[in-house]
Amino acid sequence: MRLIDVLKPGDPRDPNPIQQSYILKRHPDRCRIVVGEPARRSVLEERWSSPIGRGPVDGTSLGEYVAIQAWLALERAERTIRGQRYKVPVFLSEDLFWSRPFQTGVAKLAVESGKPVKRMEMRTKRYLKEIAAQHSPYVIDVVNGIVSKLITMAHQSVEYSIDDLLDVYTEAGGNPIVFLPSHKSNFDHLVLEHVLYENMLPLNHTAGGINMNFFLVGPLLRRSGIFFIRRSFKENEPYKFVLRQYLDYLLEKRFTLEWFIEGGRSRSGKLREPQLGMLSYVADAYQRGIADDVALAPVSINYDQISDISSYAAEQRGRNKESESLAWAIKFILGLRHKNGSIHLRFGQAIMMSEHVARDIDLQSPDGRNVLPKLAFEVSNAINDITPITSISLVTLALLSQENRGLTLTETMEVLEPFLDFVIERDLPTTFDPAVFSVEDVENALEALVSSGVTRRTDGLTDRVYAIGPDERLAAAYYRNTIIHFFVVAGIIELAIGMLAIDERPLTEDAIVEQTLRLRDFLKFEFFFPSSRDFAVQVRSEIERYGAVDQSTGIMAINLDAMRPAKSPIVLRPFLEAYFVVAETLVVLANAPVTEDELKELCLRMGNQLLAEGIIETAEAVSTTLFASGIKAAANRGLLSGTRAERSAYAEELEEALGVLNLIDAEEDLIDAEANVQTAQA
Repeated sequence: MRLIDVLKPGDPRDPNPIQQSYILKRHPDRCRIVVGEPARRSVLEERWSSPIGRGPVDGTSLGEYVAIQAWLALERAERTIRGQRYKVPVFLSEDLFWSRPFQTGVAKLAVESGKPVKRMEMRTKRYLKEIAAQHSPYVIDVVNGIVSKLITMAHQSVEYSIDDLLDVYTEAGGNPIVFLPSHKSNFDHLVLEHVLYENMLPLNHTAGGINMNFFLVGPLLRRSGIFFIRRSFKENEPYKFVLRQYLDYLLEKRFTLEWFIEGGRSRSGKLREPQLGMLSYVADAYQRGIADDVALAPVSINYDQISDISSYAAEQRGRNKESESLAWAIKFILGLRHKNGSIHLRFGQAIMMSEHVARDIDLQSPDGRNVLPKLAFEVSNAINDITPITSISLVTLALLSQENRGLTLTETMEVLEPFLDFVIERDLPTTFDPAVFSVEDVENALEALVSSGVTRRTDGLTDRVYAIGPDERLAAAYYRNTIIHFFVVAGIIELAIGMLAIDERPLTEDAIVEQTLRLRDFLKFEFFFPSSRDFAVQVRSEIERYGAVDQSTGIMAINLDAMRPAKSPIVLRPFLEAYFVVAETLVVLANAPVTEDELKELCLRMGNQLLAEGIIETAEAVSTTLFASGIKAAANRGLLSGTRAERSAYAEELEEALGVLNLIDAEEDLIDAEANVQTAQA
């Protein structure tokens, strides 16, 4: 169906009597007689009178129940013709609001609050209307027609594997599926919905913030599958009850769910810490037997470039997030006029809840409280593992490695070559073939960055020079950070070896592992690390690439060429410098306690000062996003209420690590300079 068809007045799926007569007369081939699956009266009576049925206790008569079941049977039969993408709840009020579990819960809430049942009934009914999606096949067609146009306008293509997508449904084995995508843009949900729609798959019921329920846009989103949730409802028991009942209903009926496990969009490009709220509701439903199992499907949604990038950079510098409104939506759509390359979707293997959450474990008990965080971190790691490296992200990695100068096209390719070898050796996912990544590919990526204002180009007499200025570094870092997790372990190992060498400690494998574990603890609020034991195994596997162990002394002979290019300054410097800003701010406050919000504001001022003084090197470090993680790390050590001496000791630890990074960087520059001299002489 074309967009023009669905924009005509009236629902083409539900024509009025005059249109029906016309269609029957002029286009009889468009008419179908649908017959639903029959059911015996005895079976219907038994289901109606069962404890989970619709008996007289909730006011639904047998006749009403039979009528509802007949309509549902017709809906199922109709979907065999129209497609599974129109699988939507039809009788939400009758099926959910008047169900025994819902009405029993309402009565219990009334007793607990001392309010009349009727009043509590009205309140919960209002909440259900506020939360629930109200699917309309017609609006589904309209929204996806619009989305198709927007994708075509802003991007070259949407790339994904239909086999990987269908594998998710196979792995789920008929159990309800929860899609858990990364969150890079407000476009994310629409892109995933578009892919499901194009492949005639049931559309997701997607959790969205109530802030998106504004004039014109909110009703369209609600009718295409989004259900809206308040940002905060901690003390509102009736609201929590309604949300739980709604999720129970969707899981019981095997509707597909979706939410962003990060909670909100990533402003830095790096995957954010997972939020457990929705996951806890679904786990609770599973434990109560609402579903036999639940399949969690990790999804990576990555873009060559996004139109949100300038606003993300501004927010990291302290500007308030722009409130969602119709004007904001129009501005967002107008921003899509610039071609932003392709969109890359990757679907990971489904993670079954039954393999991680026992039915009988109390998730609030000492034994159970880590179950959901571990499950959420597994999902996040799975998303990272399938996130592909794009040519844009790799090129920004190269440009950002040069703090104070630009690179020619040839120099950019030279910087990239060892990173391409790194990618090939570890068989990392990419959107291109790294074995044949050419100068032309690099040039296309550079010119795309110039076109979007992320990179500056200087057309010289003999060559073009591409550089990222201080004001563009946060925007460029966004793209680099989408793939930074692939290089973090190597960077930590490199820094650990450097710190051991500076302290003149033996470079044994055990000493390197021990030092990496200390650095892991430093950065545990920034990256998703496995357990200490698994991390140590990962480190040992990686350092085997860098040298051999002398069996008599146990000391490693490090092959520096195998470690080049130096990754720790590129990967770790922005984060460690941001943490250093936090530490220095705390030192200035001496012994005075401070809240996280107060500290973040002070860190912005301190960061700009240290950058101007040259004490920190990169403008990327002056970021509210990085400060937030640094503040968590400091709070974990009790430093928000600590003494000046404790805060100073922490700052000195970070200063030591940054000093080693500077030495590694200087050594790398020296090697590059020698190589350039040799090339010039040749």
